[in-house]
Amino acid sequence: MEDNHTVMDTTLEQLVGSLKDTPGALLPILHRIQEQFGYVPDRALPIIARALRCTTADVHGVISFYHHFRLSQPGRHLLEVCRAEACQARGAREFERHVKEKLNIGFDQTTADGEFTLKAVYCLGNCATGPSLRQGKRVLSRMNSARFDKLVEDLTTYKLELK
Repeated sequence: MEDNHTVMDTTLEQLVGSLKDTPGALLPILHRIQEQFGYVPDRALPIIARALRCTTADVHGVISFYHHFRLSQPGRHLLEVCRAEACQARGAREFERHVKEKLNIGFDQTTADGEFTLKAVYCLGNCATGPSLRQGKRVLSRMNSARFDKLVEDLTTYKLELK
């Protein structure tokens, strides 16, 4: 039976191989890998570098330049807090403090239980109803401490459905 690294390496080789001849291939490759794994594993860097005939430092430089890419596996729930001026004018700083305190983490960190990863974003396009937070694909408006606490409770409470 193949171990997880062998399976991951095979998948990475296939993803990179399918896109390596695309003009400007590095960004599409990184997007596809992150889409597949939820992050860009360290194991991917030498595979990408070899296929594109560049150094792993070149690949890492692009990953670190773009804030969208992650080099570590995110928590089960990605929470993105808007830090743009409009949200800050509507109380985002106080909300941000509560979020960090409640989760006991800062931006770009994951809770010890692996449930939540917290990211800062700059404008979710929901300016009139800030403070805003994106959880997965949902953008939540008029966030405050109570609404956030309820969200965390809902996300960490598992409901059994009886059939």
